[in-house]
Amino acid sequence: AGILSLFLGNRKTVTGYFLAGRLITWLPVGASLFASNIGSEHFIGLAGSGAAAGVAVGAFELNALLLLQLLGWVFLPVFIASKVTTLPEYMSKRFGGRRIRTCLALFSIMLYIFTKISVNMYSGAIFLQQALRLQNIYTCIVVLLLLTAICTAVGGLAVVIYTDTLQFFVMIGGSTVLAVIALNKVGGLQSLYTSYLQAIPTPLMNGTSCGLPRKDSWVMLRSADTSVSDMPWPGFILGQTPASIWYWCADQMMVQRAMASKSLSHAKGATLFAGIFKLLPLFLIVIPGMVSRVLYTDTVACVDPEACYRFCGSRVSCTNSAYPKLVLELLPGGLRGVMLAVMLSALISDLTSIFNSAATLFTVDLWRYFRPTATTKEQLMCARLFILCLLGVSVAWVPVIESIQGGEMYIYIQSVAAYLSPPIAAVYCMALLYSRMNEAGAFWGLMCGFVVGSVRMILDFYYTEPLCYEEDTRPFIVQVHYMYFATLLFWLTATVSLSVSLTTRPVEPWRLIRATFWLRWSMDEREDEQDLDEAPEVEAKRGRSELHDQLSSTEPDDPTGPLSLETAPINGQAAKEVNKKQQLLGAKSCPSKCKLFVVKLIGTQNAKSTKLKTKSCTMEATSDDEERELHPSAVPLHIIESVVSNNSHEKVLLGSPDQEDPEQQLQEAAKRHEDKLLSTLHQEPWENRLLNSLLVVICVLCLVLYVVFSINPFTEEQVKQLQAERLLEMGLANVTSIYA
Repeated sequence: AGILSLFLGNRKTVTGYFLAGRLITWLPVGASLFASNIGSEHFIGLAGSGAAAGVAVGAFELNALLLLQLLGWVFLPVFIASKVTTLPEYMSKRFGGRRIRTCLALFSIMLYIFTKISVNMYSGAIFLQQALRLQNIYTCIVVLLLLTAICTAVGGLAVVIYTDTLQFFVMIGGSTVLAVIALNKVGGLQSLYTSYLQAIPTPLMNGTSCGLPRKDSWVMLRSADTSVSDMPWPGFILGQTPASIWYWCADQMMVQRAMASKSLSHAKGATLFAGIFKLLPLFLIVIPGMVSRVLYTDTVACVDPEACYRFCGSRVSCTNSAYPKLVLELLPGGLRGVMLAVMLSALISDLTSIFNSAATLFTVDLWRYFRPTATTKEQLMCARLFILCLLGVSVAWVPVIESIQGGEMYIYIQSVAAYLSPPIAAVYCMALLYSRMNEAGAFWGLMCGFVVGSVRMILDFYYTEPLCYEEDTRPFIVQVHYMYFATLLFWLTATVSLSVSLTTRPVEPWRLIRATFWLRWSMDEREDEQDLDEAPEVEAKRGRSELHDQLSSTEPDDPTGPLSLETAPINGQAAKEVNKKQQLLGAKSCPSKCKLFVVKLIGTQNAKSTKLKTKSCTMEATSDDEERELHPSAVPLHIIESVVSNNSHEKVLLGSPDQEDPEQQLQEAAKRHEDKLLSTLHQEPWENRLLNSLLVVICVLCLVLYVVFSINPFTEEQVKQLQAERLLEMGLANVTSIYA
């Protein structure tokens, strides 16, 4: 699938490599959203948390269902209308300046390293380590990285999306088979309700309740008191939701897929498609993880450090081995191989998505800042080399993951995201919805939130969470649940941003055009779409390079040879000679003292060679010159592309005999470009009705599942009775002291 998709998109341009040409339909985009999210860390982490604490971790998946629709209905229309490639680029367009764009790119790359790349490598290596009976986990990591780097560095986003689509069906099919077999093994879901509560490992820590399943194991949103709850419902709604807004609505990795859609309707269809399938991990991953605890209690649910070390090589916990254990022990040889393919598919699809998005951020938002004259080839080379740098940093972070958050890898992901992502989510939400927000407010709010969140994250790494039977002597700020901390961090960032924005000068009104939710349909003209932000000679050089790459990869209507582009600055006597030729063509002449650029599009059609010329001058300013000629740098690349695509090869590109005013031709090209943009945002009435109806259906379904899984099927007394019976069977007579 990866090899075939290499031929479906133009990977020689920045848009083709990073956004797949914006030609993908709803099914591949939706499948890619799901596959990019459900990586090996979900199979390992979700199942491990299910084995350790029950169904509560499924709340993250239901929450994602709703936030995907927030992306499709609120965020994406603005991002598409603003015509950006990366989200930090959008912030630069919304506020102006470079510092907030640069900071957001750096913060996003940090989050990728801490919460995505290193976690994916670690989780995939766990599975390979158990499957292949290897002692050194880093051997597995190296093998996985080689496979992933080849897929990503060669193909670009088109390859990632099409391989994700195939891997989506592999993951769904394989995990469904395993879930059915596992549930049949324990006697069905109804039997699992009671058998999970009785899955108590031996040996227990003397005199403690460590190792006993939680009394609220079948409750999704739990008590607000964090002394007895690991999923406080106020913290989840008010704190986890902002952190998830970053992941689904303001993270380059996820939004980049949706932005590759051919229209807004396809993008919304993709979020609906992915949202519906986000219901499945609860039943295909979390519940099988709970089954694994029932079937392999002493291994998966061990609490004694020495026993855990013998089973899985970790002294903290072995719950992360729940899903691999289920695969290796329960399935026959053939299906075991299929599930190995499922795990590798999940890992590679997730890592390829992360690498592609991180490389996009680095190339478009950082490398161009330091190298504004970088050609397309240089940008793509830097993107591929940057992937190698990410690998080294991420591997170095793997040892940290092994020893934190009580061994629950998925909770580690959510906690780190809660320390770093709420400021980003707050800034993006206010940028889209609050017109008075300015660059100073966004920057200082972001920096304030980042500093506070980083301090908490560092303290969390330094003061590691004690084991179940150990006393918690950490400072108070570290003991505050990460969801409550995320709530405070989100509103702290919003307050600082609001305060600074109100006390400083507002942004220019034209910067709000097609950059806020309220003006996403505006047809007013933006100043930055008339004049380029960069120096003329810089953009002219890069523009000609990119145009050359695009034209060289485009075939004429009746090709008998390739198109090529030649550019040359001509001065002095040479300019006079060109003037004579242009006068013969009927084009406007240019003074010899000006710098002249001649562009020749050379193509062969019907065995006849045709030369097309365009000129544009920058005249030296004199008192006699009232006229101002168009400089090549004043021609944005997307306008040149539009002119090329809408003019036959027989016409002169600029300054043609049949159209003497090149500026008028560019204006018409700009209008065609805007019309094309509006066509991607336009939705037919029937499309709106269908999409909005599906939106209501899946939102209602999500709320119903929240309610169903937040009602405990057992009273506290019933849970105690079930577990007391099991403890007596195990020969532990002093049940009262354990519950005390």
